[in-house]
Amino acid sequence: MTAHLNTTPFKSFWWGGYECTDQLNCFGNRVDFLPLTGHLQLLDEDYTDLHQFGVKTVREGIRWAHIEKTPYHYDWSTVKTMLDAGQRHGIQQVWDMCHFGFPDDLTPLHPMFARRFAALCRAFVNFYRSERPEGVLVVTPINEVSFLSWAGGEVRATSPYGVRLGWEVKYALMRAYIEGVVALREADPGIRILTTEPLVNIVPPHNATPQQRRDAKQHHEWQYQATDILAGRVSPELGGRPEFLDIMGFNYYYDNQWDVTTGQRLGWNDPHPDPRLRPLRDLFKEAHRRYNRPIALTETSHPGIDRPLWLRMIGRECAAALQQGIPLLGVCLYPIIDRPDWDFLDNWHHSGLWDAALHPDGPPQRILHEPSAEGLRAAQATVAQVLDRKPALAIG
Repeated sequence: MTAHLNTTPFKSFWWGGYECTDQLNCFGNRVDFLPLTGHLQLLDEDYTDLHQFGVKTVREGIRWAHIEKTPYHYDWSTVKTMLDAGQRHGIQQVWDMCHFGFPDDLTPLHPMFARRFAALCRAFVNFYRSERPEGVLVVTPINEVSFLSWAGGEVRATSPYGVRLGWEVKYALMRAYIEGVVALREADPGIRILTTEPLVNIVPPHNATPQQRRDAKQHHEWQYQATDILAGRVSPELGGRPEFLDIMGFNYYYDNQWDVTTGQRLGWNDPHPDPRLRPLRDLFKEAHRRYNRPIALTETSHPGIDRPLWLRMIGRECAAALQQGIPLLGVCLYPIIDRPDWDFLDNWHHSGLWDAALHPDGPPQRILHEPSAEGLRAAQATVAQVLDRKPALAIG
């Protein structure tokens, strides 16, 4: 299904994303970022803080490992707490079913993984509609299948801790993803599916050989494997269909462009730009031409002092994409509240709009990073100049 350019399911163009992984990290330890960042304890404060920036849409996660402690038995109490907070503050919540974490007794390679995931999706919709019978529901079944299959199947960064199993993990995740989409739509035919995959640019070295150019092209193409499977273009035996593509979300960070031979990242703000670096607007255009669906920038941020510069750049690129007719429906600052490293929890990234002041006996205090706030306001103004010249987007 393709949304008309003058409709959007989102309450605001700018979104906030709260880190919600509940995965096993590289040491086999369960991390749970909603309470670790303090978001679960400070829901009302966090949602109140969004209003000054006109943010009315957020990405949240249900935390599968905490919802389903026993197979096919679900505890939705925390999700209800979050739903109630969203309703109090007029915040639209876009929900991740699986943001890297799954229950202790499952891995993507478990024979019951897809069936359990589909049952979770159906149960979530039934619960959600019992609480919110009206309004649009936007769901991401599994976040960043490409990254998760690499992390769990190639570099032992998370379950199932494999090496040279990336394709097998991706295949299994997409089997579950497709069964999840079927279950979601059976439970709610009007549900909107938001895919969230990394958007990357993989380039050959300078003075590349023909083989190096072919390798770079192949690696670049592989970023679309998961969404191609969802559409039934690859591995059609899994049941993918073109109509399963709805809103194409792409995650883009400062290190998403690199040399295929060395892995060296292309500097996005170098005094003398690398000629192989592509502007974000061009990557958007490539993805949109491939799928002809509305798109969203579902994750973006930058650590450290360059946060404001990054936000201004994002604003310019999104405005340019809109001017070129690309149906860009939103931009999500992810994370909007700072988060620590998954594996070394004492290392906080300083990548949010709000930094975290840690306390030994309470949730982290929010400290607005004023330069980032100025950068965001500048980005919002740049995009608003384009949106104001376009017909008003209807919510639908």
